Amino acid sequence: MKESTRVLGLKVSEIFLSLQGESSRVGLPTVFVRLTGCPLRCRWCDTTYAFTGGQAMSMSQVLAEVEAYGVRQVCVTGGEPLAQSACQPLLAALCAAGYAVSLETSGAIDIAGVDPRVARVVDLKAPGSGESERNFWPNIERLVASDEVKFVLKDRADYEWARQLIADQRLTERCPILFSPVADELPAATLADWIVADRLPVRLQVQLHRLLWGNMRGR
Repeated sequence: MKESTRVLGLKVSEIFLSLQGESSRVGLPTVFVRLTGCPLRCRWCDTTYAFTGGQAMSMSQVLAEVEAYGVRQVCVTGGEPLAQSACQPLLAALCAAGYAVSLETSGAIDIAGVDPRVARVVDLKAPGSGESERNFWPNIERLVASDEVKFVLKDRADYEWARQLIADQRLTERCPILFSPVADELPAATLADWIVADRLPVRLQVQLHRLLWGNMRGR
């Protein structure tokens, strides 16, 4: 490993093994690398502990800890992982090591430089999040079939906003679309009824990890 890669620093909130609770990879044993820091403050955020703190780790330390878990699926998340300049080299290194890598990003930061082997899950912020003005709209043009777009929806107004955006941008022609209800605010059954009534070609997802273990850190 080149010296520059080995010593490249990351601020890591946690690394843990769990089941993937969202996306098309739901249910798969996955190592999560949660990086510290996020420039957004979504009203419904359930990982506020990742805004600050964390541990400084070198690239080689992160790779060694991931390897120790012995599974192929790796998800780099946050916070907002792309807020750290070392995130993109980390993603490339994980891919080079043979992992199936996904990235969970808010969509507020340009995804153009992400290694093409990475499956990007781009969370477009609806108005109910309080951060919809932070969406980096050129990202839509960068989406490919292996990516996914996620909408976390608080209420009917968010749903209508997302439905219109999907139509205007022809998002279903670009990649799969995921709809998630904000926990404790929008019942999943209500969102399901809306999707079915509109025959909307999106996938309803609930947070499997929350159903299994509650909102527990490290799960």
